[in-house]
Amino acid sequence: MEAQRQSERTPDNRVGDRAVGYGLMPPSISHEGYSSAPQYSLWDDFWALTGYKDAAFAATMLGRPEAGTIARHRDEFAGDIRAAIHASTTGFGIDFIPGATSLGDFDATSTTIALDPAGELTGLDRALLTSTFERQWQRVSARRSPHADWTDYTPYELRNVSAFVRLGWRTRANALLDFYMRDRRPAAWNGWAEVVGRSPRAIRFIGDMPHAWVASDFVRAALDLFAYEPGSDGAIVLGAGLDRDWLADGGVAIAGLRTTSGTLDFAMRTEGDGIVATIGGNARPHAGFALSWPLEGEPGTATIDGRRASFINGALAIAASGRTVHIVMKPARATPRPL
Repeated sequence: MEAQRQSERTPDNRVGDRAVGYGLMPPSISHEGYSSAPQYSLWDDFWALTGYKDAAFAATMLGRPEAGTIARHRDEFAGDIRAAIHASTTGFGIDFIPGATSLGDFDATSTTIALDPAGELTGLDRALLTSTFERQWQRVSARRSPHADWTDYTPYELRNVSAFVRLGWRTRANALLDFYMRDRRPAAWNGWAEVVGRSPRAIRFIGDMPHAWVASDFVRAALDLFAYEPGSDGAIVLGAGLDRDWLADGGVAIAGLRTTSGTLDFAMRTEGDGIVATIGGNARPHAGFALSWPLEGEPGTATIDGRRASFINGALAIAASGRTVHIVMKPARATPRPL
């Protein structure tokens, strides 16, 4: 991989339009969308960056002497990716992260891997990320109209649910998931084809069915509603995709969820006008857990194992102790208007 990316770190690639490829993986067809001509596909780059991150982590854990070198290569590569994205958005006059920097094309479903597994939520330009997935939300929302002009889509789009959760778009994440759940065909099979057509009865190409890759995207999205790891040295984020519908009527719970720091048990439900949550399992992330307020309005008071706690930017920071933790959250009380 190092030889591959260094092959594009040439003086010629620093100049003019070629800056969109400086330091990236070489052009490839990457997937069917680029079969007509190889492109600088960010799909390749974010997977490669994930490999660098994993290699640096493994080398560090094993005490290998090359750990520092791999980490430097990782950071250099991440910087080159960001610079290439900037060159592409500037050159093409776009306000979103492209699928390929050499095309300036829109492919939010491909861009999702920048957030997971690549873990670049805080590394990439937040305005570009927001614009990218706002555009995707508008595209999917438009399909609901009987007058919308669309023929088909690939339910790989389920990955966008995970992206929305990471962006803090709780309501949209669930609306998006509901949309895709309606397109299981046949519905009783609880699965998706590789391609979903607008008309369920039309005779058309549908690819593989049921499609295991799409199924894995659904499983990952569903689990992310309960908990996800940011991919940097942050806390495990809990319940970021759970809304009032999930938490009513006894709420929801998950047990034995595997994380990089152990297994996690997590339960959350509404109780009165507030929320009760329990964290268990043996997961002990060094940065602890982050639990955000899941309901409408602003959070008010909270206790962690009976002790008062404060919300910071709408979330509670909870230390990982390896024992069961009980959390109670209440909404903010409306301030009475003066008579």
